[in-house]
Amino acid sequence: MRRMRPRICLAASSWIAEKGSMTDTLRDDTDKHPGQRGQSLGREPVFNLHFSVLVIIVVCTFVHLIRMYALSEEADFALVVRLAFIPARWSGIYSIDPYTFISGITYSLLHGGWGHLAINMIWLAAFGTPLANRMGTMRFLLFWATTAFCSAAFFFLFHAASHVPLVGASGAISAMMAAAARFGFVTTKAGRARKFAGPVLPLTLVLRHRMAITFILLWFAINLVAGFGFLGTGEGNQIAWEAHIGGFLSGFFLIQLLGEKKYPGDKPG
Repeated sequence: MRRMRPRICLAASSWIAEKGSMTDTLRDDTDKHPGQRGQSLGREPVFNLHFSVLVIIVVCTFVHLIRMYALSEEADFALVVRLAFIPARWSGIYSIDPYTFISGITYSLLHGGWGHLAINMIWLAAFGTPLANRMGTMRFLLFWATTAFCSAAFFFLFHAASHVPLVGASGAISAMMAAAARFGFVTTKAGRARKFAGPVLPLTLVLRHRMAITFILLWFAINLVAGFGFLGTGEGNQIAWEAHIGGFLSGFFLIQLLGEKKYPGDKPG
C-alpha cells in the first residue's frame, strides 16, 4: 500500500532564517509600548522552554518516531487516515465519526518528514515559549487547539472535496506569530524565561507599528510565493499555504479573546 503524500503545514517564516535571525531581519529600536521597556523575541534563551511547549514538541517527536520506526506502512496509512485532516471528511459525503472532529486538531501533531518536524519545532520553541509564559498552560493549549482547528477550516474552504491529508503544526505556529505581532514583539522577564509584555495592541496601532507591519507583510509575501510553488521542502510534499493563512488570521484576532490584555508585573502601556 502506498503512502499518501500529504499537504504539509510548514512554518513559512523559516525562509527568513536563511537571511539571519528574526531579530536581525526585523530590528526595531523605537516601536515599543508607550512607557514600557522590552527586549526583542530573538534574545530569549534557546532552551528555556515553557512546559506546555516542551510537551507539544515531545508528543510531535514521539508520534513521528512511532510512525517512522514502529508502524508498518499499512498501519501508518491507517493512522494518517484517522488523525490527519482530510477535507472530504467534512464535505458530508462520508458518515460522521469521532475522527471527523478530532482530526481538525490531531493533524497538527503529524508531520511529513524529519525536516518538516524540525523546522516547525524550532519555530514553536521561538514563538510558543514567550506566548505560553504570557498566557499560562491552559490558555496556551486552548489557543493551540483552537487555531489549529481554524487553520484546517480555512484550508477546507479551498479544498472541500480533497482526499489528500493535511499534516503539520505550522497552522497553529502561524497563529503564534500573529499573536507576537499583536504584542509588538515586546517581551519582558518571566523568572528565567521571557514572556510577551504589555497589552494586546489594537489594530490601529499594529498597522502603525514598524516591526509588526513589516513582519506581517513579509509573512504574507512568503506564503503567497509558496502558494505559487516557488518554495518547497525537498521531500516531495506541497506546502499548505492556505492553512498557514487561516492559522495566522485566527491567531491575529483570537489573541484578543484568549490572551490577557494585561499581565501581572507589566508596566501600564
